[in-house]
Amino acid sequence: MKVHVVRTGVANLASVFAAIERAGGAPTFAEDAATVTAAEALVLPGVGAFGAAMDSLHELGLVDALRARLQAGRRTLAICLGMQLLFEESDEAPGVKGLGVVPGRVVKLSGDVRVPQLGWNWVLPDSPSGVLTPGLAYFANSYRAEAAPRDWSVARTPYGESFPSAIARDEVLACQFHPELSGEYGQGLVRRWLAGGARDDARRRRVIPCLDVRDGRVVKGVKFMNLRDAGSPGELAGAYEAQGADEIVVLDVSASTEARRTRLATVREVRARLAIPLTVGGGVRSLDDAAALLEAGADKVSMNTAAVQRPDLVSEIASRFGTQCAVLAIDATERADGGWEVLTLSGRERTGLDAIAWAREAESRGAGELLVTSLDRDGTHSGYDLPLLRAMSDAVRIPVIASGGAGTPEHLVDALRAGADAVLAASIFHDGQQTVGTVKRVLSSHGIEVRP
Repeated sequence: MKVHVVRTGVANLASVFAAIERAGGAPTFAEDAATVTAAEALVLPGVGAFGAAMDSLHELGLVDALRARLQAGRRTLAICLGMQLLFEESDEAPGVKGLGVVPGRVVKLSGDVRVPQLGWNWVLPDSPSGVLTPGLAYFANSYRAEAAPRDWSVARTPYGESFPSAIARDEVLACQFHPELSGEYGQGLVRRWLAGGARDDARRRRVIPCLDVRDGRVVKGVKFMNLRDAGSPGELAGAYEAQGADEIVVLDVSASTEARRTRLATVREVRARLAIPLTVGGGVRSLDDAAALLEAGADKVSMNTAAVQRPDLVSEIASRFGTQCAVLAIDATERADGGWEVLTLSGRERTGLDAIAWAREAESRGAGELLVTSLDRDGTHSGYDLPLLRAMSDAVRIPVIASGGAGTPEHLVDALRAGADAVLAASIFHDGQQTVGTVKRVLSSHGIEVRP
């Protein structure tokens, strides 16, 4: 992954570049607002003075672009002075405004301690999980955040008094210490941030086998066509759970085209084998349809064709059963003029509806998750549509499941790095090319947190 590093004029860029390269990234400079805005991953480093750094950012014309990126929660790592710049102001430079993305001010270290703090000290997360873990890191600071911001994950360091030494939210990670100088602990932090962003919460990325079902049997094809038999839904679901699947998705691929409900017997058969979440879709047109699936054993229901035809269906299901139950499936194809169009009826009907706009509308109506399938990639083993996933993940705040095109474990890595919260795959599991367990081991080797 290309990682852009802001050249502020007040940073130790050689060590930052080396840490990114060790983590598997390809560092390069970001020196204009357009690059800051477009970068998939961005590092805001800094040593020196608050006022000088803000002056540099203003001279380069980067302030607005940085502020917008950080407010959107896009993948950004702020180091040392870079963390302080996120706040509203600093006692080091009275009257100079910071980026103001994080409320509060930066104050000088106090207590019976030597200032600056130079050396190794503990980083102790309030709730160790995700990107923030306990460890020893290298500090070189005279100032620190006065208080921990609300709604951020926080790690603290004892020096005179305990102060916030790292904060994380969405895909933004800010560290008062220098991860690039903190040995294996710091290198692991950079690796985790680069691999999965800074989603510092208890979630682990999910691997979800999909069972496309027709006439009570699992089928698989290419771009929803030329379907072939792949086995029993109940037997496959049970086998995938034993391999370590996090959830199972069952989609009745002919229910919408045949204008009928998903066969409840299939749902009951699968539920009898499972002790993990089950999402079921196909032919969901009403609250009664959703209720029947839930009663038969589904935990979540997936809507597609009927939701496009009547968007109020999303709101109704979310209001009645909760947003966590309302999954919107989006089958998308790339348009010749750019962007993606929504397809319905198992890919048979073009709608003219922009996929990104539809995702945003569905979120506003209460959808709790998006299952995004690239029809262009489905069954091809050529990899997920990464631009589509990036666009979807940037457009909404609800989880995005990547679907369509998985051929190797590395394809799943790519999808998660593109912003997906979970990866769905079918034929690589049905055909015995990979097991869920082997895929998870590959994800872990790339620094992506998964359930063992």
